[in-house]
Amino acid sequence: MIRREGQVQPTTTDQRLLAGRGDTGWVHTDPWRVMRIQAEFVEGFGTLAEVGPAIGVFGSARTARNTPMWQSGVEIGRALAEAGYAVITGGGPGIMEAVNKGAAQAGGVSVGLGIELPFEQSLNKHVTLGINFRYFFARKVMFLKYSKGFVVMPGGFGTFDELFEALTLVQTKKVTSFPIVLFGTTYWSPLLDWVRNSAVAGGYVSEVDLELVTITDSVDEVIEAVTGVHSTSNGT
Repeated sequence: MIRREGQVQPTTTDQRLLAGRGDTGWVHTDPWRVMRIQAEFVEGFGTLAEVGPAIGVFGSARTARNTPMWQSGVEIGRALAEAGYAVITGGGPGIMEAVNKGAAQAGGVSVGLGIELPFEQSLNKHVTLGINFRYFFARKVMFLKYSKGFVVMPGGFGTFDELFEALTLVQTKKVTSFPIVLFGTTYWSPLLDWVRNSAVAGGYVSEVDLELVTITDSVDEVIEAVTGVHSTSNGT
């Protein structure tokens, strides 16, 4: 469903589900929300079941077109498709659009998993298979279930959330271990330095946990790390 202009609702479905205040009307409405949640899982599983091997790519919706990082997204999407993998992004603008564009141009499966937000955001035009979700948790399950690895490009809180949730699930063995690649050493190195110098040094994270991620500026290394296939791209 798309809502624009006067049809935009002031709150999201997630927000209304999690609201714990107000009268007791939720007692009667929440059970029906379960049906809607179930429908999202059914549609997601049914749509993505035959996508084949895929790699999830995360990154900022704010990355401007024609910047070096945006172009790297195009190259990564193209290289993944050429290696025989579908790409799965959040389906929005910025890095997501770049990756979807590269995959689509290479003739690959370009998946977009959108999410309902308070501000207008629709699936980008390079998505060849797309689903819009109301609930973040349903969307996250689809990313984790159908991706064989993750590439995480520079982004904000949403990208951090996706990165750390994936790391936590791998670390705790809630999911089968799969490769996680951070693209952009200048952007990600300070974060890893903080983890090493504060979290590891304080005993909150084990040194071995740092081995769960690979950091690089090379498109070739990204493809090799997440697929085991050497890319034919020229890198960055």
